[in-house]
Amino acid sequence: MPGSTTLGPGHGADAIDHPDATRLAALTRELHRLLSEDGPNRITDAQAAALCGGGARERAEFTAWMERVAGRLEAAVAD
Repeated sequence: MPGSTTLGPGHGADAIDHPDATRLAALTRELHRLLSEDGPNRITDAQAAALCGGGARERAEFTAWMERVAGRLEAAVAD
């Protein structure tokens, strides 16, 4: 559908408006940046664990996942 991005595993999907998808893409890219780069604004390991629902996921796995999600969203909104 023009002006929207479809999210879903294929058996059921939800669509969000293009402006919301663009905003979500920017948010995920910024979160990836805050996870991956060094500096005073870097998300701490405790904060990263909280973002994972308190799970014991490794920061590196979460950071890589966030980069993939950001890339997919950016590609979706570029169409």
